[in-house]
Amino acid sequence: MSDPHVEANRANWDERVEGHLVAYDTDGFVADAARISTVVRDDLRLMAPRLPNGSVDGLSLAHLQCHIGTDTLSFARLGAHVVGVDFSGEAISAARMLARRAGLEGRFVQSTVDDAAAAVAEQLGAAETFDVVYTSIGALTWLPDLAAWARSIRALLKPGGLFYVRDTHPMFSTIDDERSDEDLVVRYPYFGGAEPLRFDSEFSYAGTASLSNTTNYEWPHPISEIVGVLLGVGLTIEAFGEQDTLPWRALPWMVETETGSPFDGNWMLPTGRDRVPLTFSLAARG
Repeated sequence: MSDPHVEANRANWDERVEGHLVAYDTDGFVADAARISTVVRDDLRLMAPRLPNGSVDGLSLAHLQCHIGTDTLSFARLGAHVVGVDFSGEAISAARMLARRAGLEGRFVQSTVDDAAAAVAEQLGAAETFDVVYTSIGALTWLPDLAAWARSIRALLKPGGLFYVRDTHPMFSTIDDERSDEDLVVRYPYFGGAEPLRFDSEFSYAGTASLSNTTNYEWPHPISEIVGVLLGVGLTIEAFGEQDTLPWRALPWMVETETGSPFDGNWMLPTGRDRVPLTFSLAARG
């Protein structure tokens, strides 16, 4: 039986797709054969020490919660053999179209994260495992069951393969994002409870299109839970980091990072960048 919270999220994300195709500048992605997303650029810098020759070239890569495919297809441009998985049928259709328009090889599977391994086998014709399993960014809060997420990673990852995630730091997710001043005030729970948090918004975080499916649900997951479920399925954690930039303007008073800086194109706190981490990254080995 499907979770009504997940189904509400699916309807919400289906409706976001059209606006995100514009907001993510997919026309520009198609027109510029050298373009990779800022997210992948930044993630690759952190992943590189654990990749053969610091590159995904020639590796098989599964991207969980791939949305419309701009990050997945960025890895394809870097030489990876990619499969993207997302629960939104509209997002998967958009990702397939984007791959065709850009002339890139990429396979896309509609599935929740929980059923990803079985869906890959069913929809692609055979069970597959991957050199890299990847997820980033703004992803984990949409998952009600992180233990199921970890089991899917384990099932998709080749022995000795690399799992990598970078996401919003759970501590930063507690901060009140509606304040207009620069005070960092805790508003939301750090530890998850029995019920998800409910949010209602007429607009997505990107684009200006109005949504009719305005309700969505999120599940807080502390760092201890994220680390614990990965250890619980037998992965070995090789690296953990915390960063002071974010790929989107999560607070109205955040400012863009300096042009030419290592995380150019991101957002940061204007003062006191040492007050709270904005993202975390984790690399683990199968």
